[in-house]
Amino acid sequence: MSQLLILAAEQENPLVPPIPELVIGLIAFVIVFGFLAKKLLPNINKVLDERREAIEGGIEKAEAAQTEAQSVLEQYKAQLAEARHEAARLRQEAQEQGATLIAEMRAEGQRQREEIIAAGHSQIEADRKAASQALRQDVGKLATDLAGKLVGESLEDHARQSRVIDRFLDELEEKAEATR
Repeated sequence: MSQLLILAAEQENPLVPPIPELVIGLIAFVIVFGFLAKKLLPNINKVLDERREAIEGGIEKAEAAQTEAQSVLEQYKAQLAEARHEAARLRQEAQEQGATLIAEMRAEGQRQREEIIAAGHSQIEADRKAASQALRQDVGKLATDLAGKLVGESLEDHARQSRVIDRFLDELEEKAEATR
């Protein structure tokens, strides 16, 4: 075994690089790292900062939009409640106007009915008076004709004839009213 150790010590270890390569590699690493730190790292930090600001700005904009949407929703709800209130008020007014109109139409119908009844009574009274007058004339003519036939001569004096007939009919009316 000792021979193996000696043999192994004489051979170079493939995992351990030679010192000059190690120094050159270290210098190259420092140069590349320095270049990256001076040129690339500020750009990377700048892009990351811009991204962070954009994300934060987006979040702020989203919060502002959400706040605005909430206020618009509240305004919409308020307007909707106001519109419902207005609609209820208009329905109430329409019902009141309808009730008023119905009452007015009933009153107008009642008034027209009373007018028609009064006109009917007036017409009946006028017809009764006309019939009474016609009947009075017919009865008077028949009475004078009958009296003329009984007496045997014509009773043509119209003034006297009218007075007699009127007096007779007035007496009949007084008797009829007294029996009522």
